[in-house]
Amino acid sequence: MTLRRSLPRLLPSLLAALLLMSPHPSSADGPAPGTILASHGTFSSLQDAISNASDGDRIDVFGGSHPGPIVIDHSVALIGHEWPVIDGGGSATVLKLSAPGIELRGFRILNSGSSLDEENAGISGEAPRLRIVGNWLENVLFGIYLRKADHSLIQNNRIRGLSVETPRRGDPIRAWYSNHVQILGNKIRRGRDVVLWYSNDLTVRDNEVSEGRYGLHFMYCDDAFIESNILLNNSVGAFLMYSRRLRLQQNTIAFNHGPSGYGVGLKDMDNALLRDNLFFGNRVGAHLDNSPREVDSLGRFEANVFAFNDIGVSLMPSVRNNQFSANSFIENQEQVAITGGGGQALANDWHLDGAGNYWGDYAGYDASGDGIGDVPYVARKLYENLIDRYPDLRLFIYSPAAEAINFAARAVPLVRPDPKLTDEYPLMQPPPMADLPPIPAPAPGGLMILSAMMIAVGLLIMATPSLRRSR
Repeated sequence: MTLRRSLPRLLPSLLAALLLMSPHPSSADGPAPGTILASHGTFSSLQDAISNASDGDRIDVFGGSHPGPIVIDHSVALIGHEWPVIDGGGSATVLKLSAPGIELRGFRILNSGSSLDEENAGISGEAPRLRIVGNWLENVLFGIYLRKADHSLIQNNRIRGLSVETPRRGDPIRAWYSNHVQILGNKIRRGRDVVLWYSNDLTVRDNEVSEGRYGLHFMYCDDAFIESNILLNNSVGAFLMYSRRLRLQQNTIAFNHGPSGYGVGLKDMDNALLRDNLFFGNRVGAHLDNSPREVDSLGRFEANVFAFNDIGVSLMPSVRNNQFSANSFIENQEQVAITGGGGQALANDWHLDGAGNYWGDYAGYDASGDGIGDVPYVARKLYENLIDRYPDLRLFIYSPAAEAINFAARAVPLVRPDPKLTDEYPLMQPPPMADLPPIPAPAPGGLMILSAMMIAVGLLIMATPSLRRSR
């Protein structure tokens, strides 16, 4: 008898065996909803269970709804089963963690106060080595707020802020004077900024941040590692400020539009490395302002894709000491812009070790077949220079008038502008990208966005691995 024919007869026996072997009781045999089992007894009040605990105790909470605010002042593990609720009732901070080494897992934290002055939060952590894992925070002003909480972990939480206008929101995650913190795998919507301030050696990985102001906002944070995040539909994807040695790699930063609309903004940043990121559909892919700030510092942009942005990279006129290599500039309205009055980006390097960048509007050739263009890529369109000085002219960038102005500049050297940049070794094909986190499926009616993403992915698939240059 074949396995296909015998499988229906075997299924009931297999299911019965699995149920007998299962070490977990069924919900019908488990504790009643609202039960609180602790190492030191059984309680009907969550605050009583915490207040009577000793360091190292474990408290298991089985469903139910429990009123806040609650203060945890012992080093305990508070474990939720079947999503018990802690409801702040719209007043103050819902849950305060004030002892080192607390673990909080598996709770729904609801309804904080709404006072920005008091910084009301879903969870406030004010001690080191906290583990805040797998919780669901809704209708909270600030989400998870760490103060001097070194070596803490914020992982796999879902956070959604109050349904108010952006200026009235709090930050879904804030780390303040908290070093060696890991922020991993969280999903965040409708907050203000994920703020990392005065905190060193941070790891920010696998998070999704959408519909906020600044997806990530770093200030005075050295040696941070930012990897595999999705920053989507914010005003700014990430703003990196006044810090050293930040590494941003394999992030998807897309559809960030607003008054700034930067995929990533760098302000007074030293020795930053941006590698293997996708900047897609932003107003500006990357904006550089006085970065790097120190004369012996270097900013590096390697193997990033700038695709379908209004501007791929914008630089203030004084920006220097940045190195761009193996990046792909694909179908941006303007590949590189010099803001604040126009100018040239000649104080930055646009190639490394004989390999430059891929430019979608490069019109050169490769007679030798080595994958490097035989003539330099030169950015010197007159209409782009006018846009850099008068941004309102961008409205007419695809008009016949713009094409006529560029044609006149090519035909009459007298009006031809100085080049904004020259890439001596332009690539003939876009280099392949490292794996990126997938963009979430679009909302109903988002078919145009999905189609645009498919076009971009198609362009990346045609990359030739042999063109990858050692970095």
